[in-house]
Amino acid sequence: IFLIVVTFSVERLITISKAKGKGNTTDFVIKIKSLVAAHQYDEAIAACDKQKGSLANVVRAGVEKLKHIQNDSSMDKETKVAAIQKEIEEATALELPMLSQNLVIISTCASIATLWGLIGTVLGMIRSFAALASAGSPDTSALSQGISEALINTALGITASVVGIIMYNYFSTRVDAITYSMDEAGFTIVQSVNASK
Repeated sequence: IFLIVVTFSVERLITISKAKGKGNTTDFVIKIKSLVAAHQYDEAIAACDKQKGSLANVVRAGVEKLKHIQNDSSMDKETKVAAIQKEIEEATALELPMLSQNLVIISTCASIATLWGLIGTVLGMIRSFAALASAGSPDTSALSQGISEALINTALGITASVVGIIMYNYFSTRVDAITYSMDEAGFTIVQSVNASK
């Protein structure tokens, strides 16, 4: 179980780092805000292409929709806002599953690792008591081997559980931060429509 936790933690670390993009997400959102406010949509799209990652993909979808419908006189402001919000929500819905994928495996391993260690502990103790129960003098090597097995299983189970919980919480926080940045950037794009005539 410990190896499963480590394997999926490394996979999540790589995936979430790529999803974040190349630069600082806060700086990216601030840059997008200023570019969208100045109606520099092509520059905002270029910034998204440079940033890459899930956040940039969502922002790019919103900016492209905004650029496409900005001068559409057949749509009123509310319809434009609804169209942009829908585009951003669809782009977010495509990106979020990739961000949270495999987190449930880490969470499950963290939950069952202690129990798995406990099963190993119980089996080790059964071996130890079996060595004590043998006729004549107890088999000390079998007794010590059983106790050793029990302690090793306990240590591995607890370690896997602790690592799993820490990694799950770390990745959940990173996913929440990326999601918040997506929402903030989406709100900025919508606000630029509301601020226009």
